Formats: sequence, structure tokens, C-alpha cells
Amino acid sequence: MSNDETTSEIGTGEAGKGRPTPKRKEAESARKQGISVPKDPKAARRAARERDREARAKSRAGLMAGDPAFFPRRDAGPVKAQVRDYIDRRRTVGEFFVPFAFVVLLLGLVNNPTVQTTVVYVWTSVLLLVVLDTILVGILLGRSLRKDYPNKTDRKGAVSYGVLRALQLRRFRIPPPRIKAGGKPVTPKVKK
Repeated sequence: MSNDETTSEIGTGEAGKGRPTPKRKEAESARKQGISVPKDPKAARRAARERDREARAKSRAGLMAGDPAFFPRRDAGPVKAQVRDYIDRRRTVGEFFVPFAFVVLLLGLVNNPTVQTTVVYVWTSVLLLVVLDTILVGILLGRSLRKDYPNKTDRKGAVSYGVLRALQLRRFRIPPPRIKAGGKPVTPKVKK
């Protein structure tokens, strides 16, 4: 084989990008042209705030629509999606805790010893129910995750994520539930 044949074989195996590399000066000017910043510092800050506000609004809308591209890191991934579906599929005592606490607070203002004693016993029993239900949810969720994700690093923090989600009111859960209590899928709301 001659030297020319070897270089032609090597040259055909490489694929170029199809254009020459731009000079630094050209690349910097092209990059700066993409960002149009007003010369006035107040106008520049105002424009930056507006861009940030639009980006936050877009991110929030994507998150509320359930688009995984907009999920924060703590909610991303298939393990967390399975945890959310597992928790949202069932009712828990913890999701009724906040409304019940409000009612107990109001009943605690009644100046009747019988009512106040009853409120203390009911409040204690509800707290005990919340703790027991939370422990049960944690155990069952951990068992379900170990079956589907045997690698411990895959499910790290998933049980505590699920327990915290189980304690939230259903309507305030973010990302919003994809499954109703009982297992039926949620019908997406269309804004008019």
C-alpha cells in the first residue's frame, strides 16, 4: 500500500462538521447579537425581570400541566413518578389532618369543659391514626419499590418523598395527581 492510499482511507473515515471553525471574534459577536440588552441600566434590569417572570410562568405552567420536562430535580424520574401514583391512588388519614386540625382549633375555643375534654381525646386519637397510617404507607411503599427497583440507590429518598406527599392535601400536591383516589386516571382540566 502506498502512502497516498493510506491517507485517503483515513480521510474518508473522518466526518467533518461541514463548515470551518469560526474565529473567536466572529463567535463572540454572533453570541452578543442574540442578546439584546438596552443601554440604560434600569431598562436592562426591567427587561431581565420580565424575561425571568416569563420563564417562571412557563415553568410553572409546565409543572402544573404535569410535563416532566419542567419538574424540579426532587420530582423527576420514574421512581418518583411511581411513588406519586402509588400515593395518589389511595386516601390517607394525613391528607385530612389539616382540615381536621382547623376544626379542632375552633372547637377548642368553646368554653365548655366537656367539649374541651372530648376535643383532647379526639385530637390525640387522630394524631395516633396519622402516625400509624404514615408508618403503614411507608412500609407498603418501600415494599412496592423494592420489588420494582431492587437497586437501593435507585429508590434513595423515595419513601420519605411519598410519606410527605401523603400528608399533603390532594388539591395542593405538586406535581398534580395523575390518578384519582381509587385508581382511575384524572381527566385533565382545559382552561377556557
